Amino acid sequence: MVFLILLLLFLTSCVSGTFVVNVTQTSYQAEENQDITLEWTFSTRTDTSLSSISTLCFLYAETRLHVLFNLNEGVESPESQDPEFSGRVQWDKDILTEGRLTLHVSRLRTNDSGFYVCDILVRPDGTNSRRCWLNVTAAEELQPQRPESPQPQSWRRLWLIVGVSAAVLVLFVSMACIVLIRYKRRTHNAAMHTGSLSEKQTIRTYISPSESEHKVRLSNI
Repeated sequence: MVFLILLLLFLTSCVSGTFVVNVTQTSYQAEENQDITLEWTFSTRTDTSLSSISTLCFLYAETRLHVLFNLNEGVESPESQDPEFSGRVQWDKDILTEGRLTLHVSRLRTNDSGFYVCDILVRPDGTNSRRCWLNVTAAEELQPQRPESPQPQSWRRLWLIVGVSAAVLVLFVSMACIVLIRYKRRTHNAAMHTGSLSEKQTIRTYISPSESEHKVRLSNI
């Protein structure tokens, strides 16, 4: 299989012409357990048939080659696929003759990071290849990097106004309670004092006639 890859690379460097292969993105960022779609585009003609297209897509990661997808003259060869990607790679057959090769990689793993290369051969137009970079990061590593959505300025001002108003209201209520308590204490003390004076005056009024009578009796003697 490595021989086939080297052969396609050799053909890519040898074949000349107007056949062009591109990638829609040069780099991708994803999180583990997510799904991603990688896409290549290539030049085709209106009479391009599926049987005239052959392609070999592989992942180059940590000095190892992992075959992802192998199509030979329109016929897929699943036996050549790396077991690590078995059941995790799908492709769209309907759009291949339109010059689009899409690979859907599901349930990503951190060791899926690397260069993804597709060598595409269309007879009799030629062959070419392009690569893109995929970086798959662990979920716990990506979590701190997610910026929190900034709160609108108007909401911040509203919360500030509400907070200040609540503080002023609490302060006002507290002062009103203190004033009311002091007023009640003063009223109570004044009432007690007035009551004492009235009681003393009543006692004096009650005692005064007796004293007068006693003085008259003394004068008669």
